[in-house]
Amino acid sequence: MNTDLLNTEIQEFINFNLKSNVSDLLLQGIPFPAIDQKLIIEQIEAKKRCEKKLPTWFSTKNIYYPNKLNIEQTSSELTAKYKADLVFGKSLIDLTGGFGVDANYFAKQVEAVTHCEINADLSEIVKHNYKVLDVTNITCLNENGIDALKSINKQFDWIYIDPSRRDDSKNKVFLLTDCTPNVKTFKGLFFKYAKNVMIKTSPLLDISATKNDLEHVKELHVVAVNNEVKELLWVLERHHEDELKIKTINLTKSDDEIFEFNYNEESTVEIEFSEPLTYLYEPNSAVLKAGAFNIISNTLHASKLHKHSHLYTSKQLIDFPGRRFKIEKVISFNRKEFAKLDINKANVTTRNFPIPVSNIRKKLKIKDGGSSYLFFTTDINNSKIIILCTKV
Repeated sequence: MNTDLLNTEIQEFINFNLKSNVSDLLLQGIPFPAIDQKLIIEQIEAKKRCEKKLPTWFSTKNIYYPNKLNIEQTSSELTAKYKADLVFGKSLIDLTGGFGVDANYFAKQVEAVTHCEINADLSEIVKHNYKVLDVTNITCLNENGIDALKSINKQFDWIYIDPSRRDDSKNKVFLLTDCTPNVKTFKGLFFKYAKNVMIKTSPLLDISATKNDLEHVKELHVVAVNNEVKELLWVLERHHEDELKIKTINLTKSDDEIFEFNYNEESTVEIEFSEPLTYLYEPNSAVLKAGAFNIISNTLHASKLHKHSHLYTSKQLIDFPGRRFKIEKVISFNRKEFAKLDINKANVTTRNFPIPVSNIRKKLKIKDGGSSYLFFTTDINNSKIIILCTKV
């Protein structure tokens, strides 16, 4: 950490050039010869990435930024706030602290937080930023989190861990056993020092396989932001043997879409199938990731169009975690039938349909956009259909 970057003139230069092209800045020359130009560029690039993702850090003066990879890997404030609402008690240790966003929000819920970060420079940066943000109940340790847990040798209410999804060559890995640290190896250690453990994993992980890899999983939170799944949060509790509860949440600007169910219910509930009725529903990405294909139909009394289509319908409008549409017309997938609709611009979606959207647009000459929505799917009779809708 080079504290010279916090000098007033350099900070003003960084803020003034947040929208500048960094290549142009390097060509023009940066007017601070005593400082490595790359460090100033690094601050500009990292801060740019924080404007929407970390608005508190972005809007606070004298925040020091790590490289942009650290910013990419950190939680957003939105998801950090969500995680913080899940914890309670007097103490929490974050074994893989990173840029410290999660720990910052845990500290609003828990009396004392320990932030472990093996990278000395990043640990120093986080410690500095907590002072700037006036956070006083976080202890920063420049240690491997597993080693710190052993050396501290005390009980915590919570252990939080976000295993690194990069290998030694900085390539992305996705399997839980390939992440660092390998949480499967340390499950026993975690429960020795805490009753509750929260593990953040990639949204690409297979839920069933990961559930089997872990033990005593009490809850799984599938967290999406604006319909993009960002993380899976596994909440483990010492000695927990009851059924796994899954909570899906899609955090949006207007509202939070929530749907909860018990894991085993999905494979046991009976559902109804139907031709398209008055309204059509498309589940959000969190629901789809959770695999709540049958239980959502049963719980919300919305019939499925087909076993594999994952589109739902009802006569009466219902609250639904996803997009809702009024069905205007249903036709068979036929060029002549489609021509009668006289539509040349629409939003196109496919579900359980053999032709990709790009080919459909080309074949039927449909431009993107407008207020009409076309769903190309398969119905209960295994017929290919087009559903014309308007958004509710």
